Amino acid sequence: MPPTGTPPSPLSQHAPTSLDAWWMPFTANRQFKAAPRLLVRAEGMYYHDVDDRPILDGAAGLWCCNAGHARPRIVQAIQEQAATLDFAPPFQMGTPLPFVLAQRLAALAPGPLNHAFFTNSGSEAVDTAMKIVLGYHRLRGEGQRTRFIGREKAYHGVGFGGLSIGGLPNNRRGFGPLLAGSDFLRHTLDLSRNAFTPGLPRHGAELAEDLERLIALHDASTIAAVFVEPIAGSAGVILPAPGYLKRLREICDQHGILLVFDEVITGFGRVGNAFAAQRFGVTPDLLTMAKGLTNGAVPMGAVMVSDAIHAAYMQGPPGAIELFHGYTYSGHPLACAAALAALDTYAAEGLFDRAIELGEYWQTRLHSLRGLPNVVDIRNFGLIGAVELAPRKDAPGSRGFEVFERCFRDGALLVRCTGDVIALSPPLIIDRAQIDRIMDVLGEMIRATA
Repeated sequence: MPPTGTPPSPLSQHAPTSLDAWWMPFTANRQFKAAPRLLVRAEGMYYHDVDDRPILDGAAGLWCCNAGHARPRIVQAIQEQAATLDFAPPFQMGTPLPFVLAQRLAALAPGPLNHAFFTNSGSEAVDTAMKIVLGYHRLRGEGQRTRFIGREKAYHGVGFGGLSIGGLPNNRRGFGPLLAGSDFLRHTLDLSRNAFTPGLPRHGAELAEDLERLIALHDASTIAAVFVEPIAGSAGVILPAPGYLKRLREICDQHGILLVFDEVITGFGRVGNAFAAQRFGVTPDLLTMAKGLTNGAVPMGAVMVSDAIHAAYMQGPPGAIELFHGYTYSGHPLACAAALAALDTYAAEGLFDRAIELGEYWQTRLHSLRGLPNVVDIRNFGLIGAVELAPRKDAPGSRGFEVFERCFRDGALLVRCTGDVIALSPPLIIDRAQIDRIMDVLGEMIRATA
C-alpha cells in the first residue's frame, strides 16, 4: 500500500507561476509544459504528484533510487552532515568521509579495484576514466594509445568524452564530430534470434570478436581502452550473451588494452551482487558508478581504479600532483554522508540479494505480457526489464511515449520510455504484490494503445 499520513514539507508546496524559465533536460519541453507531470514528494515505493496521487515507482526514479525514497537513515545522514560540515575544499585539503567511503567501495568492488576517484555524476565519471586511461598509457611510455572503442547503442553520459564513445545517434548528431579517434563495436541486440528470451540471450557471444576486427583496422598499439556497459540501460535494456564480456576481457588482455565497465545503472544491486562485474564474473580495469551510489539523494559519481593503474601514477617526487584533474565537489561531504548511509541501508536490508531473490518472479510476470498488441520483444535480467513495442509508421517513439503517458495519467505508475521501449527498474525494496501491479497496469496500458 502507498504511504499515508506523511505531511508534505513546505518546499513540496511551492508552485511555479510559469514553467518557461527551466529548460528541461532530455525532454520535449513544449510538449511537457502543455501537460506537465509534476512530482512533489516521495516515500518508499511511491511518488506523489501535485494532486497527491500516489504514483508507484517502476523506474527507481531514473535508475538511481535502489533503496526507495526518503529512507530515514539516508535522510538523517544528510541532515546531520549539512549541520556539521556543509563543504570543505577537496584540493590540497580533506575530510574523513571520502576516505571512509573509498574504503567501503574498495571492499565492495571486484578484485584489484581498490582506489576511488570521486565525481558528481556518471557523465563526469566516464570522462574522468578516459583521462585516467590516457595518462596511464603515457606514463608507461605508450602515449600513442589514444583511441577509444565504444559500442553502438551505448550511453556513457553527456560530456564530450562520453558522447564520443556513446553510440546513441540522437545524442550525437547535434554536436559535430566530437572527439577524434573513437570507433564502435556492434551492439548485441538481435531480435531475429533472441526475441522473448527469458534472462540472458542465447545468441551473441561471438559478437565480442568484433573487437578483433577493430584491432586489425586500427592496430592494437593505438587503442587505449574499450568502454562497455555490462547491460546497456538507456538504449532499452540490451543484454550480453553468456561469455561475451569474458571474451572482451581476454582480447583486451591479449593486446594490452584496458577494459572499462560503465556500471552507472547496473551498480548497487540492480542485477544482484554489488556490481554486474561480480554477477558476470568479469573484472574490468576501471569501473564507473553513480546513481545508486547515494540512492539518488545527492549527486555523486566515482571511478574505481585498479592497483596497477593507481601505482603508475604514484611515481616521481612526493610533492608533485599526480593527476591534474578534479572537481570542486569531488568527495562532497553531503554526498559522502548520503553514500555511506545508502551502503548501510543496502547492507542492513540485504538489498543486493533482492534482484536474485525476486528475479524469477519478476521474469515470469514480465514475460506474461508476451502476446499483447504490438509487443515485439521482452528482455530481463535481475530487476531490470524492457518491453519493446513495434514503432508506428512514420512516427517512431510515439507508441512508447503514449504507453508511458497512459501509465502515469491513468495507471498511477512511473515507467521509463526510450523510443518504443518501456524500461523498468523498480526500487529493490519492491514486493511481489507491487510487481503484479506494475505488470497489470503496464499490460492494460499497452492494450489501450493502438
